Amino acid sequence: MRSGILATVAALAASGGLMSQEWGTLKGKVVFGGEAPKAEAIKIDKDQDHCLSKGDIPSEKLVVDPATKGVRWVMVWLVDSKDPKAALPIHSSLKEAASKEVVVDQPCCKFEPHVVALREGQTLVAKNSSPIPHNVNLVSTGKNPSKNEIVPPGRQVKVDGWVAAPSPTLIKCDIHPWMMGYVRVFNHPYFAVTNEKGEFEIKNAPAGNFNLVVWQEEAGWVTGDRKGTPVSIKADGSSNVEIVLKAK
Repeated sequence: MRSGILATVAALAASGGLMSQEWGTLKGKVVFGGEAPKAEAIKIDKDQDHCLSKGDIPSEKLVVDPATKGVRWVMVWLVDSKDPKAALPIHSSLKEAASKEVVVDQPCCKFEPHVVALREGQTLVAKNSSPIPHNVNLVSTGKNPSKNEIVPPGRQVKVDGWVAAPSPTLIKCDIHPWMMGYVRVFNHPYFAVTNEKGEFEIKNAPAGNFNLVVWQEEAGWVTGDRKGTPVSIKADGSSNVEIVLKAK
């Protein structure tokens, strides 16, 4: 009986009827297609003594590293290549988020970080570590929370109830209207925000063929619209992709 069961399992595996999921790492870079734009300083017309205490505040709507042309604050995430709404396999080490909370601070008249990724079940903590009042105005669509609350110096606001959504939540400060950022929510762990060189890394991702969706606040959907662009993730190794962001 035992030998018969083993033979059946072996036959299923050989025919593709029984397969174990394999995992790999996706590394990538988002680069600007053209001459890198210069960072422009934002006009600061309120609380200047504090807001300009560390120098000018550059716009973060489109941040391009002049040396590498890497684009910062770009959100990337994996979706199923056939059905973007389909659930992705999740590695056992990523079943739960590594931390319960994700923090956004307002230390000197801008949101840090500028773009935030959340996973369902995580709490957004909006801090104010500056010596002046700010407010946190969350402008969401669908079921995600919208909230507008004053945050005194040294205080924080915790916001729960986040769910995966097709559109990001705008976070802004109405006291200092140049202050804006974005929050995007996922129901899986396979997302990233590019660093100052435009680089990102997604670890323990399911091996196989998927699509990578790329979004940037000025460009919108960078390539492939909401469906993304095809990527292939190798098992037990690293795969690389480069995405070109073109100015509109």
